[in-house]
Amino acid sequence: MRVLFDVCHPAHVHLFKHAIAELRAEGHETLVTSREKEVTTQLLDAYGIDHEPLSTQGEGGFGLAVEWFGRELRLLRRARRFGPDVIVSHLNFAAAHVATVLRRPNLVFNDNEEAARLLGPLVHPFSSLVCTPSSFAADLGEVQRRYEGFHELAYLHPDRFTPDPDVLRRHGVEPEDRYAVVRLVSWAAYHDAGREGLSAAARRELLSILEDHGDVYVTSEAPLPDEFEDYRLPVPPEAIHDLLAHADLYVGDSHTMAIEAGLLGTPSVRFNFLVDDGDLGGYDVLGDTYGLVRSTADEREGLDLVAELAADDGARERWAERRRRLLADTVDVTDFMLDRIYELAGVARRPVVPADRRPTRRPLAGDGGSP
Repeated sequence: MRVLFDVCHPAHVHLFKHAIAELRAEGHETLVTSREKEVTTQLLDAYGIDHEPLSTQGEGGFGLAVEWFGRELRLLRRARRFGPDVIVSHLNFAAAHVATVLRRPNLVFNDNEEAARLLGPLVHPFSSLVCTPSSFAADLGEVQRRYEGFHELAYLHPDRFTPDPDVLRRHGVEPEDRYAVVRLVSWAAYHDAGREGLSAAARRELLSILEDHGDVYVTSEAPLPDEFEDYRLPVPPEAIHDLLAHADLYVGDSHTMAIEAGLLGTPSVRFNFLVDDGDLGGYDVLGDTYGLVRSTADEREGLDLVAELAADDGARERWAERRRRLLADTVDVTDFMLDRIYELAGVARRPVVPADRRPTRRPLAGDGGSP
């Protein structure tokens, strides 16, 4: 079986990495086409995943249009040479169009309803299956296949990920110390147009609150302001989940990292406009059903909540119990993904690859060693 994965965002590296590894371990041939966006290719290199960059993220609406037009042509040429049985992607019209031209099934994963509204008309008619969490409210018709869980459980399910404290120690972080992780997004994505994250004043107050309770580590999509330089993330991108898993608190305006923190049992506070705009379905489940992510669109309310959780010594224990309850109700999303790939290719699935045969990360330049 030959499977092509089109990976265009750092989150997609995590989403697909275990499926890629298991397919290769079982003797199937895979091709990963990548995109120079943030740390996407850096992560692929760190995980030892061979890949071929096809484009670099364009700037502005016109730049993005030019990039994606060229990317679609290059993907078509490369896929035609590879001859895939299945093309796998996150919500991605280039991959869907190429799959249609080549008359190959396109397996799509998507958990963002706003993105689906914007890009769905360009993707769904050309897709064989569109896989969404059961909390995804939109009905996409016959192509939709729901599963119990979240995309992040493709790589944070306990069958896939065990936090490694030694990774943190190699980069000067003591996992037993109290610390918080802050994530600031750039708000430059097409579905964020006209919206902003935390104000500069709120960011400064947030860091002041957190500093009273331990160390603070900041990761930012946009260049980190000079005044926050002392808080720069000390670990490489591929160690972020080890850092989140041992943190006492996560705070930020990122969709994905808020979910990741909650699924790891780390108290999570999310500042986001979508709370007032008709939030993403997954946050209703994570917040209302399991209490793993606390979301607000109001800066003052959010800062007060952060202060409350930062001073709460029992928060981690409560979140760990909530996580155990969630895991009992959800599935290993990589396992679900592999079933769908084999299904679309018309191939009988072989036994699951044992955990000790799954690949580990490869150190980046300057990294202290391989986790």
